Amino acid sequence: MTANLEITPEDLKVFLEEAEEQLQLLEGDVVKLEKAGEDAELLQEIFRAAHTLKGSSATLGHQPMARLTHSMENVLDKVRKKKLSPSTDVVNLLLECLDVLRGMKDDIADGRETKVDLEPLLARLMTDAGPATGPTAPAPTGAEAGGQGAVDVAREFVTQLSDEERARLAAGMAEGAQGAICRVTFDPECLMTSVRAYQVLLALGEAGQVLNSVPSSEDIEAEKVGHELTAYLLTMEDRAQLETTVKGIGDVTRVEVSVAQAAQGGPRTAEGRVGGAQAGGTAPQGEAREGAQTKKSATTVRVDVNLLDNLMNLVGELVIDRTHLAQILNRADQAQGTSEVTDDLGRTSAHIGRVTTQLQEEIMKARMLPIENLFKKFPRMIRDLALKAGKEIDFVVEGQETELDRSVIEEIGDPIMHLLRNSVDHGIESTADRKAGGKPKIGTIRLKAEHSESHIIITVSDDGKGIDVEKVKASAVRKGFLTEAQARRLSDKQAMDLIFLSGLSTAQTVTEVSGRGVGMDVVRKNIERLNGSIELHTVPGHGTETRIKLPLTLAIVRALLVSLDQSVFAIPLTSVSETLRLTPQMVKTIKRKEAIIVRDSVLPLVRLARVFGMPETGNETVGYVVVVNSNAQRLGLVVDGLVGEQEVVIKSLGGFIGNIQGLSGATILGEGDVALIIDVGSLVKPDANLGRMGLVS
Repeated sequence: MTANLEITPEDLKVFLEEAEEQLQLLEGDVVKLEKAGEDAELLQEIFRAAHTLKGSSATLGHQPMARLTHSMENVLDKVRKKKLSPSTDVVNLLLECLDVLRGMKDDIADGRETKVDLEPLLARLMTDAGPATGPTAPAPTGAEAGGQGAVDVAREFVTQLSDEERARLAAGMAEGAQGAICRVTFDPECLMTSVRAYQVLLALGEAGQVLNSVPSSEDIEAEKVGHELTAYLLTMEDRAQLETTVKGIGDVTRVEVSVAQAAQGGPRTAEGRVGGAQAGGTAPQGEAREGAQTKKSATTVRVDVNLLDNLMNLVGELVIDRTHLAQILNRADQAQGTSEVTDDLGRTSAHIGRVTTQLQEEIMKARMLPIENLFKKFPRMIRDLALKAGKEIDFVVEGQETELDRSVIEEIGDPIMHLLRNSVDHGIESTADRKAGGKPKIGTIRLKAEHSESHIIITVSDDGKGIDVEKVKASAVRKGFLTEAQARRLSDKQAMDLIFLSGLSTAQTVTEVSGRGVGMDVVRKNIERLNGSIELHTVPGHGTETRIKLPLTLAIVRALLVSLDQSVFAIPLTSVSETLRLTPQMVKTIKRKEAIIVRDSVLPLVRLARVFGMPETGNETVGYVVVVNSNAQRLGLVVDGLVGEQEVVIKSLGGFIGNIQGLSGATILGEGDVALIIDVGSLVKPDANLGRMGLVS
């Protein structure tokens, strides 16, 4: 199959997007099928996705994709007819087919030639799942089609029609009509295939009632048409009359009609209606067009994500200018007092502020995607890992409708994947161990997403063996992170935080999934880079829960502005708990480290001026303390002054001066000054906190 497909770049983009949607839907539903068994509604959804993928790939001219999806339909049809059970082997085979289809899609996207040999896979679909029989076998052509039996036609109707359409077919045949399948081939040189296809449906609509067609009327209107059309109709006309009707349409090179005989003696109605359709009119097609137009009125527009990113950047500039305008108005009031000009400027400034805020909210909504787009990738992964580990796992997903900025979704996939893999490998016990512990033999892993104010909370939990704190301490000692004496002084919470140290693992053996001690460290770094936090909670013998807290967007955040010497820094409000006035009497020295006592709790202090090598004020005990949280750790950041709260637009520093510990980016203030954004997560670390409290050297 060559990569040189006759399709416009825009149509190719649409095909690739739709193919990815159908492949994701198929993968998720096939995994569900293994547990749901012969679920008629689920099977129908799988059939629709497979049929859509087959039709679009055939329209594109990619015959290998069309052949493979057609063979998959044969297997699924056997499951639907209860001739084949959706066993693990059958599901494995279908998933293997989906992997091959995804590879073909990637070949198309990259302009490569598809070189995969389908014959072994097609042979397995024939042998492992039984020979292809019944209504989904390839449609016969030529004279063979003309002689297709009524029983075979009826079977094909069952495959291609919905429940409602089959009911209309049955009602019409009870009145004496017959079901017919009309296959039409157009001239390959035809330049208006969609127009010709539409003419065929209109002509058939005059001869009866068109129940369905491949491609559908919506696809025809969208010009997603190849050189073949199959129509399923209810009619009083015989085969010869139907063939003559369609052959009179231009660019039609072949017509094949197969019929299922009508009930004997079934009379026409006085109005000449067949199964509710006006024989001499186009009501059925009119109804179809009306439905299509109704759908069109609610269609969405596909927008390139780069355009959304550019719009967000422009909105960010407006936010900066909005702040600057408010500052100009304030200076004007102070310098000249209120006047008619300043009043007009104030009203205009307020209006611009409201419009900018609304525009910002709307653009952010446009960037939002259901987290389902990410979550749907994990059921297949959990299933495959569980099979490989010999474990039985029930994977429960909740909150898939929760929306999140697409930039956050792109970044959070890998951390969630690692946490889920850990739950399978470390968390859930073997079936024998679960039975010995009095647990159900099937373990449960739960993935949940929910909104909490301006954040999203993602929870990964399992009902496995939990985390043994003593093993964590022993591993830390063995790896040289702590001495035995230091390990004994750690609280359970501090010991749990050691899991995030690079190189630490409690696994006895290294597997393909985990055990090298490099995962959780990367997970925390990725989440902190998103201005998020991660917390671990465990009950030995009962399971582990990991909570990830993330901002809804990475572009614009609300921050507390603080001053150091003559510079202004921004601290994301998501990390700020409270602010305190620092007095000389408050500062204590605990194990040679500065701290203060806040509500009977020790709060370690970090002087930001020292962190960034800046001049300090003369009296070190004068200033303010900003209490920040990250990953359940608290820290007091000592600053010279508090400037106020403000929405800031985050700009990356990576392309200019590289990554600097303690800083996550920069923002432009209203007057054009640059304020650096504090990376709270890098200042609040388990190993750093232990060092501040004198537990590690």
